[in-house]
Amino acid sequence: MMGHSHAVSGAMLYAASAPFLPPLLLHTTLQPADILMGTVLCAGAALLPDLDHHDGSIANFLGPISKALCRFVAWASGGHRHATHSLLFVALMGGGTWAGVTFLGRNFTLAVTFFLLALAIRALRLCPPGDGPEAWITVVGLAALGTFGMNTWMPNAPGWLPYAVGLGTLAHLLGDCLTKKGAPLLWPHKERYEIVLIKRSGNNVETKVLVPIMSVATFVLLWFTALSPTIVN
Repeated sequence: MMGHSHAVSGAMLYAASAPFLPPLLLHTTLQPADILMGTVLCAGAALLPDLDHHDGSIANFLGPISKALCRFVAWASGGHRHATHSLLFVALMGGGTWAGVTFLGRNFTLAVTFFLLALAIRALRLCPPGDGPEAWITVVGLAALGTFGMNTWMPNAPGWLPYAVGLGTLAHLLGDCLTKKGAPLLWPHKERYEIVLIKRSGNNVETKVLVPIMSVATFVLLWFTALSPTIVN
């Protein structure tokens, strides 16, 4: 799947699950602001597995910094669609975020927020196209503004942030399981799991059917959980 599709799928899963799973798993009811912020950050987290793609468009979302990061992750994980496309990686991302939020506090929370916002902005195409300085400088600027805005509403240790990171990462894996190459969910076991609905990334099924459906579903879900005047008031 394309990065844009992954981001939309992460946003939809968070918006759909926010009223039900956090009360069950985290023993907390999310407020409208938590749902809105989590939806955006989950969209960014849905790009995390592709940090192993050193030459993908997402590799340039923070310019030379992200390019170097993606090259390192690709080397350490065995290349594209290996270790980072596993349930173990989902657990590491969710657990690592929980540890950071719990023990490192506010600065870690804001750093993760900035990083995930930058991923979401790039994937959702809210910046100029291409991989040049104009694109990644815009991403950095918008992510900084978004982080500053969220700082007003976000608690020091949001319990829903590890949930958003883990869910977004899982959404990516599920999306890749819909493609021909599948994903090695049980890595280091090498078997790849797939139910092929998308024969080629970026084809009409993905871009003209799945993405519009997921986009509309996300906005509808957010309306009933966070945006409706009756909810806000």
